[in-house]
Amino acid sequence: MSTQSKSPIPDPTTSEGIIAHRLSRVKPSPTLAVTAKAAELKAAGKDVIGLGAGEPDFDTPDHIKEAAIAAIRAGQTKYTQVGGTLALKKAIADKFKRENGLDYAANQIIAGCGAKQLLFNALLATLNAGDEVIIPAPYWVSYPDMVLFAEGTPVAVSCREEDGFKLTPLALEKAITPKSKWLILNSPSNPTGAAYTKAELRALADVLLKHPHVWIMADDIYEHLAYDGFQFFTIAQVEPKLYERTLTVNGVSKAYAMTGWRIGYAGGPKALITAIGDIQSHSTSNACSISQAASVAALNGPQAFLQEWKKSFAARRNLVVDSLNAIGGLTCQKPEGAFYVFPNLKALIGKKTPQGKTIESCTDFCNYLLEEALVAAVPGSAFGMGGYFRISYATSEALLIEAMARIKRACGELR
Repeated sequence: MSTQSKSPIPDPTTSEGIIAHRLSRVKPSPTLAVTAKAAELKAAGKDVIGLGAGEPDFDTPDHIKEAAIAAIRAGQTKYTQVGGTLALKKAIADKFKRENGLDYAANQIIAGCGAKQLLFNALLATLNAGDEVIIPAPYWVSYPDMVLFAEGTPVAVSCREEDGFKLTPLALEKAITPKSKWLILNSPSNPTGAAYTKAELRALADVLLKHPHVWIMADDIYEHLAYDGFQFFTIAQVEPKLYERTLTVNGVSKAYAMTGWRIGYAGGPKALITAIGDIQSHSTSNACSISQAASVAALNGPQAFLQEWKKSFAARRNLVVDSLNAIGGLTCQKPEGAFYVFPNLKALIGKKTPQGKTIESCTDFCNYLLEEALVAAVPGSAFGMGGYFRISYATSEALLIEAMARIKRACGELR
């Protein structure tokens, strides 16, 4: 008889025992954890500079706020259709046509409580146990956990720094198997800011055309945050033959500084949109009616302010990239979009802190920055690529200058 001890069966009368087994497959968001730790230190009186959150520091434009106030006064405070009001669906359809050359009917569009919910529901609606989802790494932290929750298998494909952290056609071809169901393509990217050119999307599309069982989830949430004249394209726009197996996901959070309003939207094949709506009908039902009215104003209203915001973001990006590249042990590419940079810290691995602790990983480095320099950043391992860390420059120039000075001092003290 075996003498090996068995894991105890959780007592269902305890708080640990009540938790479903599926939760063991996922972990809390590392970016939110960094933000929470920084908030703790701030509450304790520490002068922490938080560069972890992916949230614009600009305020929601006044015309969008006024639309929400008008909606409240008009009594638009009741349930709406699960997938969004007809007014919002029309605004979304007009946006897709105007900016992306994509035609979607109302029954091919859904609005939800943020782009995250729509991505989650799409995976839940389509994945069976063992289905594979190709995820270029570095990736947004939630992609693999969403796949795992839906009983799928995330397949991370490392995208090299020398390739601009972008998926190559060869790497995509190698990753595709008979079990592949989705490719998630995020451009501009969180965490690197890398964005795919029309030619790069064309090359990936050529691979995908050879594998009709692979669907594409285009996460375009940072579409309007691209710099230096970069021209944004989405993959169904580049290759119309992929239109019928592409879910194009976007939202108002990043472009319009509406993160708290919680409105995302997606366009895709009717059957897929219906399935996503079925799941949403049994979870949140419709997104906030007032936020929907505000989003109509965002999509239909003036867009000129975006150019001013982009100028500010581009200036901050340049400041941060130049500052990081002037720090010994760090190198940083200049990304095409979003509001993140993804510096390489590999030259600092093995060095010791003034307290004698060895920096053995990007997590150690970020802990060192937070504890000693009071700068909160996110380790690259959270995004599937160790040896790097993510900085969000969606904060004031003054704070960025101070943060860069602190990082420089902290790196200078490593031996």
